[in-house]
Amino acid sequence: MNIDRRKRLVKISDAIAELSSDIEGIMEEEQEYYDNMPESFQNGEKGDLAQTAIDALQSAQDNCDEIIGSIEEATA
Repeated sequence: MNIDRRKRLVKISDAIAELSSDIEGIMEEEQEYYDNMPESFQNGEKGDLAQTAIDALQSAQDNCDEIIGSIEEATA
């Protein structure tokens, strides 16, 4: 792979890493929201919605990590 394409991929990887960090921060905020709600809410619709959001954000973060790994493999 030539230097220009490698540099572009590194730039993309860095941007995805930043997005992953942002997703992690939002996920932590949602987890804190869930943890601080009364148990009756945790076991209800609000808790289910919060847990669904947390799970989806974790999946998004995992996908970011997978993309970064693939880019690293491509540029090795």
